[in-house]
Amino acid sequence: MTTVVVESFDPVSIKNSSVQIFESNGTKQEGTRFGCVGSLSSETTMKELIKRCEGQEVRKRAKPEKMDLTISAHIKVQVMRDIFGISPKGLKPGVYKYSNNAKGKEFVYTADVIDEFEDVTKLIAFPKCTSATGFQFSIENGADEVAEMEVQITAYPDKDGNFYYEALTSELEDQTIADQWHTSFDYALVSASGATGGATN
Repeated sequence: MTTVVVESFDPVSIKNSSVQIFESNGTKQEGTRFGCVGSLSSETTMKELIKRCEGQEVRKRAKPEKMDLTISAHIKVQVMRDIFGISPKGLKPGVYKYSNNAKGKEFVYTADVIDEFEDVTKLIAFPKCTSATGFQFSIENGADEVAEMEVQITAYPDKDGNFYYEALTSELEDQTIADQWHTSFDYALVSASGATGGATN
């Protein structure tokens, strides 16, 4: 397969958002649709290391600590329950609760970012995510448009020290990567050695 090197990329839309939920025993569900995403924005929190000499700052180094994501979307019901820890435990069938000991599950978040001018797709993945806020929603009678839910998500480094992965599909030599990105993403899928590394967080 011939690869095409992409020299410019202008993101226009985000599609095919998916999550792979981690269960409490450490196993991971196969990817499922997150919902219909209207927007996604991210910001990296940096940790500063400062060196002082005789009370004066002489050097400073900043390193990424985490990434904060804001997603506006119509989220699938089960995905929302998993993310926020809305549980049926101890209740009759069909009834769920959000309680003071609610614990949302960790998950992998993936999506396609589309450059519609050049017809190029970028695969993105955040391998270790959790909800950064509590469950919230709003309802407005008579609204012309159904409101999207806004969720704040924190992306932490995975065990290999990575917060974020991306791949332009036209540059991939291994088609397996694109085929499995949204269903079973992990470091082994994209590692040059094909195995999990051992970097520290």
